[in-house]
Amino acid sequence: MSDSVNVLLVDDDDVFLSLLKRTLEREGWRVFCALNSEQVFEKTKEHSFDYAILDLNLDGQSGLNLMQSLLAEQPKCEVLILTGYASVATAVEAMRLGAKDYLCKPATAQQIINIFSGEKVETKEPETEEFQPMSVKRLEWEHIQKVLLENDGNISLTAEALNMHRRTLQRKLQKRPVEK
Repeated sequence: MSDSVNVLLVDDDDVFLSLLKRTLEREGWRVFCALNSEQVFEKTKEHSFDYAILDLNLDGQSGLNLMQSLLAEQPKCEVLILTGYASVATAVEAMRLGAKDYLCKPATAQQIINIFSGEKVETKEPETEEFQPMSVKRLEWEHIQKVLLENDGNISLTAEALNMHRRTLQRKLQKRPVEK
C-alpha cells in the first residue's frame, strides 16, 4: 500500500497503539492515533481517513457508537473493529452497522493489512472438526453481549433486563470471555 493511505487507530491502550502505529508506518501508511472519542473528532476535522481501526471497548464506551459517528462524517472510510472482548452478537452488530471486518485481539499487523487489501485473513483452524458446545461461561458472555446490544450499551438497563446487580454485570464485562 502506498504512503497516501491515511489510517486512524483508536484504542485506550497507548502501548498497543504505539506498537501498531510503528508497524503500520513501516508498511508506508500515515497513521494517526486517538485514545478516546474526543480525539477522534479532533482528527477527523483535520484529516480524511481511508481506514480506521477501532477498539470495541473504549473506557467502558462502545466503539460501535463511535464507528457510526465516524462513518456519518467520513462514509468512504473502511472500519475494522478490533477487540479482546469478542462475541457473536457484537460481531454481527458491527458488520450490520458498516464495519468492513471484526478481529479478535491479538491480531497481527499483517492480518489487519490483509483485511484492508482484500486478502484472506489466516485464522487458526480447529485441530478436530468435531462439534464442541460452548461452555456455560461462554454462553453467559454471549447472552450478556446480546442483551447489552439490545439496550444500546446501557449497563443499568442491561442489568435490570438480566435481573442482575449493576456492579455484578460490570465485573462480568471487565473479564475477558473464555474461548469456548
